[in-house]
Amino acid sequence: MLCCACSQAQVKQYGVKVVKEYPHRTDAYTQGLFFHGGVLYETTGQYGSSTIRTVDLESGEPQVLKKLNRKYFGEGSVVLGSDLYVLTWTNKVAFRYDASTLEYKRTVGYPREGWGLTTDGKQLIASDGSSTLFFMDADLQVRRRIKVTLNGKPLRNINELEWIDGKVWANVYLTDSIVIINPNSGVVEGVIDCKDLLPAKLRTRETDVLNGIAIDAAGRIYLTGKLWPRMYQIELIKK
Repeated sequence: MLCCACSQAQVKQYGVKVVKEYPHRTDAYTQGLFFHGGVLYETTGQYGSSTIRTVDLESGEPQVLKKLNRKYFGEGSVVLGSDLYVLTWTNKVAFRYDASTLEYKRTVGYPREGWGLTTDGKQLIASDGSSTLFFMDADLQVRRRIKVTLNGKPLRNINELEWIDGKVWANVYLTDSIVIINPNSGVVEGVIDCKDLLPAKLRTRETDVLNGIAIDAAGRIYLTGKLWPRMYQIELIKK
C-alpha cells in the first residue's frame, strides 16, 4: 500500500532546454518514437497514412518505411526481444514485426484502445487514453495495471510513453506537458512543461500536439510532436 506521505510528496516541476534540433517530417503524425540498437523507430497514425519507419536522425528522412493497410490507425510501438510491437487505435488488434527487418509476423487481438507503448526491457507497458497503465507480457496479456494520479487525482489522456531511468515518461494528450510516473505506485513525481518548445514561427495550421519521447543509448532525450517540422534533443531544467 502506498503511504500517505508518499502520495502527498511534492511534484517536481521542470522546464526544458534545447541542446540540439533535427528535422522531422511534417507528414509524420507521430504516435510512437523510440531508439533500439542505435536505430530510431517511429510509428505514425491517421487512416490511410499510418506507417512504421526507421528514421535517419540527422536528415529526418525514413530509411525503411512500411505502410499499414488504410483501414488501420497506427499508434504506439516498441521493441521487446526480437519483435516490434505496434498498437492500433480502435481496430482491436496489434501487430508484431521482425524488429531488424520490419517484416510482418502476425496480428494479435487487443481488447482496448491502443495509445502509447513502451518497455522496461522485461514487459510491455501500454496506455489507452484513460488514467490506467497496463503492464503486459510478450503475448500482450495484462499482468498488472496501475492508476496514474497527479496530486491524488486520476490523470487521464496518458498517451505516448517512454521508459527513462526507471520511470515512465508520458505525454498528456492535448497538453504541452510530459509527466514522470512511478511505475510501482502510479504517482506522478514530476511534470515537464514543454510550452513553446516548438516556436510559433515554425507552426502552421496543420501543426498538431506534442507527442513523441525517445531516449538513446547514451541517455540523450528527444521530443517531437504530430506533424512537427523539428525534433529536439533536450535537457531538463528544474523550476
